[in-house]
Amino acid sequence: MSAVNRSDVESSTFLLTGIPGLDHGLELFSFPLCVLYVMSFVGNYTILFVIKKEPHLHTPMCLLLFLLAITDLGLSLSTMPTVLSIFCFNSRVISPNACFSQLFFIHAFTIMESSVLLAMAFDRFIAICNPLRYASILTGPVIVKIGFAILIRSVSLRIPAPILLKRLRYCGVIELSHAFCIHPELIKLSCSNATVNSIYGLFVVLSTMGIDSLFIVLSYVMIIKTVFRIASQEEQLKVLGSCVCHICAVLLFYTPPLGLSMILRFHNKKDPSITTLLAYIHFLLPPVMNPIVYSVKTKEIRKAILKMLGQNRILSRRLA
Repeated sequence: MSAVNRSDVESSTFLLTGIPGLDHGLELFSFPLCVLYVMSFVGNYTILFVIKKEPHLHTPMCLLLFLLAITDLGLSLSTMPTVLSIFCFNSRVISPNACFSQLFFIHAFTIMESSVLLAMAFDRFIAICNPLRYASILTGPVIVKIGFAILIRSVSLRIPAPILLKRLRYCGVIELSHAFCIHPELIKLSCSNATVNSIYGLFVVLSTMGIDSLFIVLSYVMIIKTVFRIASQEEQLKVLGSCVCHICAVLLFYTPPLGLSMILRFHNKKDPSITTLLAYIHFLLPPVMNPIVYSVKTKEIRKAILKMLGQNRILSRRLA
């Protein structure tokens, strides 16, 4: 049976879709998408560069931001090949093995992002609710251990996905509704019993994004309780201001899948263009916006970037 299933997978043709219902004119979206990817790479690389170069930025918050930038770069690199091949060259065909590989990396980096956001929520919780022990709890070695734990968690939970998908039968031409491969859609398009895959997928989502979002909410409930105990309104705003960047990152990451879940459950007429748009927002927008938000709102990062730009200008003038 496994040999038959493997043969069915290899003989099937997987077709990606840029935007459902729009077969022509995809090249109009190629330039904006290229700009988004360039912004993602430049922004996240800048964050990585300035944090690595400036010793005074080797704080727990900035080290976690370093992990977030690595995750965002990985997520962008996972989606970029197929997205640009469709919108720039209208190349829709993807082999099953390439699809399963892309799926693994997309979902692994998604779990990483959720895990890093949870770690950053813990950082804000300790910094605000227990500031005297902040330096002793979140040390450099602890951040390194958190990073390794996030990596092991993400990879181990997503290794079974391509293995389980290869066991399924795919009949004929399989047309996906996105420009990249994602696990829930491949389960639906299979022509064999995918109960095990569905249970596995639900378990992974609940044990990662479900638990992570719950603990993030609980962290901010405790943070708000602590802030309300501060007498001065100015101090309250200052403390809450230190959480703005993280709140923006959380909303950017969790709002699209939440909206997609609400649409699929409560909207009778399921518009594929809306679900596809939310998927693009979920996977493409956070890597672009996170470095912008942190560069604008975090004073230490902003100063380091301005310092780097100033040094580059001086060097270019000397070379000229």
